[in-house]
Amino acid sequence: MLDLIKYVVGQFAEDKENVEYVVNEKDRVIEVTVVLSPSDMGKVIGKQGKIAKALRTIVRAATPASSKRYVIEIRERDGEAVDCDSEN
Repeated sequence: MLDLIKYVVGQFAEDKENVEYVVNEKDRVIEVTVVLSPSDMGKVIGKQGKIAKALRTIVRAATPASSKRYVIEIRERDGEAVDCDSEN
């Protein structure tokens, strides 16, 4: 699933070398934090968060029902979380 996230983010990020993916696995959730440079934030999140929402929808659809749920957070390098999955 991480490969799918990397592929989609890579299509929009211009500074692909400075994109980090932090994976934190918990009981029933796998949290994936995407850390981007400030110049790529708007490109990856999209207008009104449409790209980020579409990314979450794709990941949710590709995840088997018996698998852990994925939560995707998009964060600016050295900054706060800018776009979080609000379905907790």
